Amino acid sequence: MAEIITAVYASADTLTNVRNDLVSVGIPQEKIRISHDKNQVQVMGPESAEAEIEEILKRHEPTELHTS
Repeated sequence: MAEIITAVYASADTLTNVRNDLVSVGIPQEKIRISHDKNQVQVMGPESAEAEIEEILKRHEPTELHTS
């Protein structure tokens, strides 16, 4: 089952770096949604990849991180 992991960042500048890191480890771009209005990145992926995705998101020091 797919999980959606959401991270919110203090700066919009961080969003591009997060996306680039996710893509570099093989997360398809169509599974990554970025909201510049909310400084938010959402990643849809399988539960098996959840730990890796969270680790990448945490590298950029999110103000919020949750899974749905």
